Amino acid sequence: MGEKTYDVIIMGSGPAGLQAAIHAARKKVSVLVMGRDHKSSAYGAHIENYCCMDGIRGEELLRQGRSQAEGYGTRFLNEDAVDLNHDDGWFIVGAESGSEFRCRASVLAMGISRKKLKVPGEKEFLGRGVSYCVECDANFFKGMVVAVAGCGSAAVSGAMTLLFYASDVYLVCENLDVSESLAEQVRRGAIHLYEGRNVKEITGKEGVESILLDDGSRLEVSGIFIELGAKGAVELAGKLGIELDSETMQYIATNKKQETNIPGLYAAGDICGPPWQVAKAVGEGCIAGIEAAGFAKKDPDKA
Repeated sequence: MGEKTYDVIIMGSGPAGLQAAIHAARKKVSVLVMGRDHKSSAYGAHIENYCCMDGIRGEELLRQGRSQAEGYGTRFLNEDAVDLNHDDGWFIVGAESGSEFRCRASVLAMGISRKKLKVPGEKEFLGRGVSYCVECDANFFKGMVVAVAGCGSAAVSGAMTLLFYASDVYLVCENLDVSESLAEQVRRGAIHLYEGRNVKEITGKEGVESILLDDGSRLEVSGIFIELGAKGAVELAGKLGIELDSETMQYIATNKKQETNIPGLYAAGDICGPPWQVAKAVGEGCIAGIEAAGFAKKDPDKA
């Protein structure tokens, strides 16, 4: 994409992100949406309890939403956001391809990953070598051999981060689902890629000692990071000091304007907590889009 500076960047192309884009773009600000439609939890779902729509496929709902947003001038980038920083009044968003984009206001709407491998040993070794957050636990595996299970941006980004901590990093996935440039970077880099395979079992005694793959091979590792979704909002925003909900510490804390504790940073949809409903996501996306557009229009010297 030629243009790399926007008023509002929305991370996530599900119902919350699309609704935020529609309302932000209607306020006549420049809007970029990052994400992949097919990774939304709404994609492939049959939606029957959404007001004024009696039974609609999730992919059709997303298609219509994207068409509306594009009609108001929103631009789309079919890549996940993998990095987020804040500097001198600007948010800097890193994409899978390595490109960076700047904006005055941003909306986190990437949903949450609730996927597990569902293999023997995963539950038993949770906290003893099994982790779902590289940013949280990488420091515990300095100088050790680790594996990452997953095919998306979260898995690749996590594996790259682990290169700064672990002695060796294995990436186990059936088929890399990232941009071509990022996939090529993985294949040519220091990560040991085991493509076309899946983790079948996690084994050990007091902690993780190895993982068994479905082709019968075994990798001796001290830990495995399970990253089956896109880069999560909690991981992206964690280094900015974003506040999480006080009860579970799993979701982004927002007020009634969908504001986080970081000025100019908003959140909407599943990442703000249950219920997991399209109606909630759309409502929060509406508010977040309007508020983000308003923030972006402010004079930064007077904000």
